[in-house]
Amino acid sequence: LEIDVELSGRKRTVWAKAENLNLTGSIKDRMAYHVLRSAYDRGLLRPGATIIEATSGNTGISFAALGRALGHPGVIFMPDWMSKERQNLLRSFGAELRLVSHADGGFVGSIRMAEELASELPNAFLPRQFSNDDNVAAHETTTGPEIWQQTDGKVDGFVAAVGSGGTLAGVGMALKARNPKIRIGLADPFGAALYSFYTTGVLKAEGSSITEGIGQGRITANLDGAPIDDQFQIHDKEALPIVFDLIRDEGICVGGSTGINIAGAMRLAYKLGPGKTIVTFLTDSGARYQSKLFNPAFLRSKDLPVPSWLDK
Repeated sequence: LEIDVELSGRKRTVWAKAENLNLTGSIKDRMAYHVLRSAYDRGLLRPGATIIEATSGNTGISFAALGRALGHPGVIFMPDWMSKERQNLLRSFGAELRLVSHADGGFVGSIRMAEELASELPNAFLPRQFSNDDNVAAHETTTGPEIWQQTDGKVDGFVAAVGSGGTLAGVGMALKARNPKIRIGLADPFGAALYSFYTTGVLKAEGSSITEGIGQGRITANLDGAPIDDQFQIHDKEALPIVFDLIRDEGICVGGSTGINIAGAMRLAYKLGPGKTIVTFLTDSGARYQSKLFNPAFLRSKDLPVPSWLDK
């Protein structure tokens, strides 16, 4: 999808790969499919096994849906402050959802509880999305080569936010293998620590963001060797107008992480100058965040912009 964007009076064109059109509506379907297929091939996933994973939402949804299609029940651990739409979608795919509060450790607690349950069940599979080589391989062997092919090898830069790190690392390695001059950029929301790490070497978070599924406070195993050239820190006030403009101008409803992605792609486009081909992702559907992203009361409570068609 070709998107014309403007920031601070400067206009650029970026390209967005529509991963929101995957089976369950997010880019995580690619990783989940690749991880499950590899686990079958290696004998790690047996018939009837329960798939257990800790997630902020999209990865769990993908494993729940694909696992259900393959005859696997799913148990998903997720922080309880994630959107109700994500929670409901997980349940709709038949997963047993176990919500984890801040008091019980939030996301770190979710990972711990998932590992504990997997060790207790006689037939369980724990994907471990944050440290699974197949997460990176999924994008190194499919997404990255597709971007190269679909741009006729003319891609100059790629930008994405980080959740587990597999997407940025895998796509980055695939593109760099074809042309080492391609710039790989990290788009980091406020409240995350990767921007600080890749600019200063220190993991330090500042501010906050309403985006879900992206923004790490640690260096995941998937990021080991990720070829990151540029780092951009994106505020929600910069990202959300992009999300709202996509609805107004293109009729496309996406989530907040897509706004972060496109804002980062715009920054790289400005840095490299006119005429460059910069690629990013439409990560998922905005329908998963209706109660937050398109809720005027919630947006105002966070001092964030409200689109004109909602402000009535």
